[in-house]
Amino acid sequence: MTDPLVAVSVDLDPLPCYYRIHALGEPPRELRDLVLRRAVPRLAELFARHGMPATWFVVGEDLDADVVGEPAATAARALLAERHAAGDELGNHSHTHPYDLARRSPADVAREIGACDERLRAITGRPIAGFRAPGYDLSAVMLAELARRGYVYDSSIYPAPGYYAAKAAVMAALRALGRPSGAVLTDPRALVAPTVPYRPAMSAPWRRGQSPVIELPIAVTPWTRLPAIGTTLILAPPWLRARGLAAMRSRKLFNLELHGIDLIDAELDGIPGELVARQPDLRVPLDVKLAALDEVLAALVAERRAVTLRQAATWAQREAA
Repeated sequence: MTDPLVAVSVDLDPLPCYYRIHALGEPPRELRDLVLRRAVPRLAELFARHGMPATWFVVGEDLDADVVGEPAATAARALLAERHAAGDELGNHSHTHPYDLARRSPADVAREIGACDERLRAITGRPIAGFRAPGYDLSAVMLAELARRGYVYDSSIYPAPGYYAAKAAVMAALRALGRPSGAVLTDPRALVAPTVPYRPAMSAPWRRGQSPVIELPIAVTPWTRLPAIGTTLILAPPWLRARGLAAMRSRKLFNLELHGIDLIDAELDGIPGELVARQPDLRVPLDVKLAALDEVLAALVAERRAVTLRQAATWAQREAA
């Protein structure tokens, strides 16, 4: 029997994504690259301490000089090239992170996936294997584009009804205040998707089928489908964190998703108060979050073999054969 696996991935959503979610307009331009600049080194150091490779899902325009400025773009490309050289994987998180990508035309989808793919290939010199959709919202059009490009896996499906309900409540509250969120609710059919790796149906990604692209769902607990992502585990009290990890022991693959903002500190990193007031994890000091994540990773590598998502997809393809 294959050893149980853990694959840790990081969505490198820049601050403008969170400003859009909370209907705050745009952050100061000098903070546009803050997540890449501050969070990636912190996370990379932590992963190295535990001997864990990582998969970094990159927003393509964060590598463009006309968006972030030439010095920031050059530094971002160098930082990601360093992670690639260290054995980490770079994944496609679209070019501009449009939350409504699953509702857009095939041409728009092709541009979003293609532009990010082009920038990542320029860094890695090899085909990109994986994609994660903005806001976890995967459509048949997006799946078809990934298959056309020869992608090995998608990791967008997040079958967590509790997360969906909380997101819907926040969006409804903002709409009632006359400040509609820039986020979009995912297709509710994804909430009943398989919670283990599967081949999706090309016309219905939330169902099993015969797609050449393997789906690696983001971790939720068995039966209860409670979120088992980094943000949840980091913010949970120790007893609840331990119970969440224990609940995941039956999974052959723990697809642990983090966000760069998980290791951003409001005070140290100069986050504007308007965002801190609406993003609870920013009100937790960095040292507290680091200690919690360190505990989680130590527990996982003690029981599982750490792999990139590309490696996890190779394992999943054999399982699905």
